[in-house]
Amino acid sequence: MTPDAVPAAATDWVAAYKTVLRDALDQRPSGTRQRLATALGKNRSFITQITNPSYPVPIPSQHVAMIFEICHLGPVERAAFLDAYRHAHPRRLVEVARPPHARVVTLSVPDLGPPANRAFDERLRELAARLAKEATARRPRTDKKGRDES
Repeated sequence: MTPDAVPAAATDWVAAYKTVLRDALDQRPSGTRQRLATALGKNRSFITQITNPSYPVPIPSQHVAMIFEICHLGPVERAAFLDAYRHAHPRRLVEVARPPHARVVTLSVPDLGPPANRAFDERLRELAARLAKEATARRPRTDKKGRDES
């Protein structure tokens, strides 16, 4: 984004970061949008909404880190996106760091319909977070060579 193209309103900033994301996705391999939808637990139409500058639907802050990971945004794209995002949503904290050793797991589950799917997906995310926390608490601490530190 050039200095003379600084948006005036928050909706313009939303369009600015969506433009950065759309342009980046246009340069990525086929299937990246679907991989992103799967990783976010959303439909592909959601990806269309969050990458279309004409739609005022903001990108939820909890999705930013995953977007960066799946779309492989470079440093310039990332900086432009974050600058516009922070201007559009000054009160939102944007965490772009993923937990160390995080991974995406694909799981086939029954289709329960839109409202039930959202609730089901949220429960799965909560379960995964709880299981990860419990596993981390029980795991013995090791040094860099894998030796037990306890």
